[in-house]
Amino acid sequence: MNIKSIIEDLGARIIHLEEPEREVVGGYCGDFLSNVISKAPADSVWFTVMNNQNVAAVQTLADISLTVLCEGVEPDETLRAKVVDKGLNMIVTDLPVYEAVKAIK
Repeated sequence: MNIKSIIEDLGARIIHLEEPEREVVGGYCGDFLSNVISKAPADSVWFTVMNNQNVAAVQTLADISLTVLCEGVEPDETLRAKVVDKGLNMIVTDLPVYEAVKAIK
């Protein structure tokens, strides 16, 4: 699957989209950032409710394809700027984490 298909499955709002065709080969759910860094597979989609600048750093360190902010959480201005600056893919869904994961086909 690719990022574009995940956006469609979730009916998500785009925060920043650098690579809509980038492949996603796995997933990770969590908000404990050190766990995400050490356990999220490269090229995965990360479901979280975190919305601070550390999310961009974790996404970069773990080589995560796409970060999905769940439960309608919007990125703060610092995170939004970092995502754009680093060319990261980030979207927002109003779905809870569990429902968002289930919606992916």
